[in-house]
Amino acid sequence: MIIELLCVGSELLSGITLNSNAHWLAGQIANVGGILKRVTVVRDDLGEISAAVQEILVRKPAILVITGGLGATYDDMTLQGVALALGRKIILDSRAVEMLKKSYVVRKLNYELTESRLKMAKIPEGSTPIQNLLGSAPGVFLKAGETKIICLQGVPSEMKAIFEKHVMPFVRQGVGRFVALEIDYKVRGVTEAMIAPTLASIVGSHPRDAIYLKTHPRGYYRKKTPQIRIQLISRGNYKKEVKKRFDGIAKIIEQEVARLGGRIC
Repeated sequence: MIIELLCVGSELLSGITLNSNAHWLAGQIANVGGILKRVTVVRDDLGEISAAVQEILVRKPAILVITGGLGATYDDMTLQGVALALGRKIILDSRAVEMLKKSYVVRKLNYELTESRLKMAKIPEGSTPIQNLLGSAPGVFLKAGETKIICLQGVPSEMKAIFEKHVMPFVRQGVGRFVALEIDYKVRGVTEAMIAPTLASIVGSHPRDAIYLKTHPRGYYRKKTPQIRIQLISRGNYKKEVKKRFDGIAKIIEQEVARLGGRIC
């Protein structure tokens, strides 16, 4: 289940806004066994959005999640960019209009459907709007070949609600059965370079997607003793297999830390 993420928003590239959506989505996808292959970030520019969508579709991910740019303002142009990339028209969708009305009713907002607000109900031809009850703009689902494209809001609460309800089922279905075991070792007295050969040997002796093994430097304890974090994840389709692999690797790591004169805190 290969997934790509396209984040749209000039604020993400100017240092104004932290891309917390990408961080959250990556965690959600990894937790159920999906593989987030790439995250692309582009400005609010029609040509750049369109080009990014076309480039991603060449790689044929199972799912493309797009965040941001669904609102009512002039620089919200994600759906126009998607439509341009796919050679489709943008149309005022009656279902999206009703969803827009419902979102106002639910939030007790007495808004008129001005031209600016109706812009949020204009979606690529052949796509399906997704109700957004936490905000105004509907999400949008469509397909391009075998790739499912889901356009979500940039507002984190709105994006999360629709992703959990409408996108996660696709991910779970595509992944199938999935089990993961994880541990974080906090190690003192061992550097990354000291333990690197052993970890490289472990990684080389297992299937690429079966384990995740990574060291993270954590400075020095009392300014002289090196500290690192060793993160181990074993994953697969069967619990017994995953646990056997996990236990075996964990034992090797613990023995190697001791041999190098370090200790696990």
